[in-house]
Amino acid sequence: MTHQLDALRALTTVVADTGDFETMRAYQPTDATTNPSLILKAVQQDSYRHLLEQVLQDHPSASPSEQTDHLLVAFGREILAIVPGRVSTEVDARLSFDTQASIERARQIIGLYEAAGIPRERVLIKLASTWEGIQAARVLQADGIQCNLTLLFSLTQAIACAQAKVTLISPFVGRIYDWHKKTAGAQWDEAAKSGAQDPGVQSVKRIYRYFKAYDIPTQIMGASFRNIGQIQALAGCDLLTISPALLGELAGNTQPLPAALSIDDAKQNAPEWLASNEVTFRTQLNQDAMATEKLAEGIRIFTADAIKLDNLLVSAAATL
Repeated sequence: MTHQLDALRALTTVVADTGDFETMRAYQPTDATTNPSLILKAVQQDSYRHLLEQVLQDHPSASPSEQTDHLLVAFGREILAIVPGRVSTEVDARLSFDTQASIERARQIIGLYEAAGIPRERVLIKLASTWEGIQAARVLQADGIQCNLTLLFSLTQAIACAQAKVTLISPFVGRIYDWHKKTAGAQWDEAAKSGAQDPGVQSVKRIYRYFKAYDIPTQIMGASFRNIGQIQALAGCDLLTISPALLGELAGNTQPLPAALSIDDAKQNAPEWLASNEVTFRTQLNQDAMATEKLAEGIRIFTADAIKLDNLLVSAAATL
C-alpha cells in the first residue's frame, strides 16, 4: 500500500531538513538542506566527530570562520554522495546585513565545493531574506551561483527575491504558526487554525498563487513544519523540506494524499501585481509585525549557533 511520503513525491520534490546522513539514506530525499543549528547538533554526535577533526587537521592555521566553511562543505560533500540533487549551505547569519561580505563568503563556499570536484549546480547558497541578503543573491545569481533565500515570512520578501532572480525561496510555515499561536494566547483555536487554515500554510499558499499566476520561475520550498497537517495542506508545492520525525510520520501514514495546490487555480485567480523596491520592501516588512519579529529572531538564533560552532572548533582544536 502506498504511504503518504511516496504520494508526496509524486506531487512535490521532497527535501530532507537535517544534517543526519542516516535519515537521508532511509528516506531517500531528492535534495537536502542544512543550517547552523542542524550542523551544530550533528557535529556533536560521535558519528560525525571525524568530520570536525579532519577539518581541524587539514586546516590548523585557518580562522574559525574559515574552518566553519570547511566543515559546512565537508557535510555538504557527504550529503551529495547520498542525495541525487542539491544541498543548501548557509552563509554565516552574522553577515545578514552586509551585502558585500555575504557575496564574498558565498563565493568562498562555492570555491571550496568546486575545489573538491562538486559543480556549483549542485549547491544552493542560503542567505537570510533581509534586503541586504537579497541583493547579495542578485549578484551571486548573475555569477551563476544558485541561492536559497531563507528566513522568509512574507509575500513582500518573496517578491523581492523573485526580482533578484533567486533560484529558490524557503518560506517558513511553523515559525509563522508559532507566532500567531503565541499572539492569540488563550484565544487560539487549534482545530480552526489547522490544515488549510493554518496561518503558515496560508502564507505559503499566497506566495505560490502569486508566483504561479505570473510565471515567476523562482522555486518555492515550504520549510519549518510543526506537524504533517501543514505538509499535507501544501502537497503540490514545488519543494518541501521536512524534518526526520515528520518524514517518518508521512512514511507511516497510508491515507490518500491529494494535491492541495494547483497552477491552473493560481492562474484563474491571479492576485494583484505588486511593485517592489527597497522603500516598499522596508516599509511593508516594518508593517508586518510577525515577519519583522520572526526574521530578527531567526537571525539571532542562527547567529548564536554560529558562535557556538566557532567555540566548538576552538575547543576541539585545543584537544588535538
